[in-house]
Amino acid sequence: MDARTIVEPAPHIRVEDLTVAYEKPNGAGKLIAVSGANIEIARGTFVTIVGPSGCGKSSLLLSIAGLVKPAGGRVRVNGQPVSGPGRDRAVVFQDFALMPWRTVIDNVRFGLELQRLRRSAAEDLTTRARRYVELVGLKGFEHYHPHQLSGGMRQRVGIARALAVDPDILLLDEPFGSLDAQTRDEMGSELIGIWEQNRKTALFVTHSIDEAIFLADQIVVMAANPGRIIEVISVNLSRPRTVEIMDSKQFIEYRRQIRERLKRS
Repeated sequence: MDARTIVEPAPHIRVEDLTVAYEKPNGAGKLIAVSGANIEIARGTFVTIVGPSGCGKSSLLLSIAGLVKPAGGRVRVNGQPVSGPGRDRAVVFQDFALMPWRTVIDNVRFGLELQRLRRSAAEDLTTRARRYVELVGLKGFEHYHPHQLSGGMRQRVGIARALAVDPDILLLDEPFGSLDAQTRDEMGSELIGIWEQNRKTALFVTHSIDEAIFLADQIVVMAANPGRIIEVISVNLSRPRTVEIMDSKQFIEYRRQIRERLKRS
């Protein structure tokens, strides 16, 4: 039998010796938010980023989004250097960023309008937006305004808006941070259900160790002063996942491992 070379697929996202710095007020020098970060992310994986406040989680995510320019190193998507935002990446923020004068369906349409996406005459922008409103469980609320919705429902609108433009990569910056604990758990389960249907490459920033474990295929653990990646942990928990898995021995061991790693950083 002929020997054959097995070629591993190239990573969807590659972060190479990334440094992010911000100017301090009054010309007092620079604050290093992220220092020398390296990571490779395979296509279709769900990656969470966890660590204490000030460790550069959001700066790392926004660099991948192309919204923050690195002070050193680079980010590559599909092998190409990231030089700014792109249609292949969509971001969901914690503060919802919905337009209060627009209804649910019109908020979801907004991203499509910006990108001038119209796949065919048979599927106009409203039809496409409605499909994603239904995907996130908001059928029947299409004509409600944001002030008429709960926090969890508003965040679903934000997720629908991001998914509607059909990005290759979904970037979520603490999207459930302002929600109460019960709603947060529910939204985590719903997000995993949505992700299971399309398997986008997803990066999710969180302060919650349990949330990081529950969602992830891989967990990027970061430490502060300066912000840096200290470990990447692969999560070997079966999918689909329900909240009951949080009581399993495996889950508890992952929690212990991350806490111990953060203590030693």
